[in-house]
Amino acid sequence: MPLDFTAIDFETANSSPASACSVGLVRVRDGEVVAATGWLIRPPAGHDEFQHWNIKIHGIHPEDVRDAASWEEQFDRLCSFAGADVLVAHNAGFDTKVLRSASEVTGLECPPYRSLCSLQVARKTYELESYRLPMAAAAAGFAEFSHHDALADARACAQIVIDAAARSGAADVDELALALSLRVTDSPARVLERESTARVLERAVA
Repeated sequence: MPLDFTAIDFETANSSPASACSVGLVRVRDGEVVAATGWLIRPPAGHDEFQHWNIKIHGIHPEDVRDAASWEEQFDRLCSFAGADVLVAHNAGFDTKVLRSASEVTGLECPPYRSLCSLQVARKTYELESYRLPMAAAAAGFAEFSHHDALADARACAQIVIDAAARSGAADVDELALALSLRVTDSPARVLERESTARVLERAVA
C-alpha cells in the first residue's frame, strides 16, 4: 500500500472542542503532497464565543468568521476532501475530538475515521528538546511556517509523517505505526463496533 493519508488541523474559538473556527487539510498520495486547502468556519451555535486566549494564539476574530460557512454547511466539503483516509494531526486526539464534537452538537454523523498522531511519530523518530509542532517540523525539513495557521500546521504534520516513513522505510501509514511501535487509532464508533462483534462471537462459541 502507498503512503496515503490526509493531514488535518483545527483551530478553535474557545475551550469547547466543538468550537471549530478554522481547518486546514493536506492530502498525501504515495508520500507526496498532491492537494491542500483550508477555510474559516463559523462555530456551532452555543460554542461560538471567541475567548481572548484563543484569539491570541491563532489571530482569528469573531468578525473574521461572521460570513464564513457554518459547520453544517462545510462538513460535506471536509469529508469529501478526506475521503476514507487515515487522518494525521499533531496531538491527534485534540483534532479528532473537534471533528466528533462539532458534528455531535450539530446533529451530523461523523465518519469513522482512523487517525495517527504526528506528535507520537516525532517522539519516536527524532531526539529533540521539544516536540512542539515547529520543532518537530523543522527536524523533518519543514521550517519557518506560520504556526497556528491551520493549513500551515496541517502541511507541517504531513511532512513529519512523510519524513518519518522515509527514515523507517515504511511503505504506508500502518507500516509506519508498526515500525515505531505505535498504532493507528480507530474512531470510538469503530471500537464499539469491534467490541460488539467480539461479544457476539463469544456468545456464539460459549
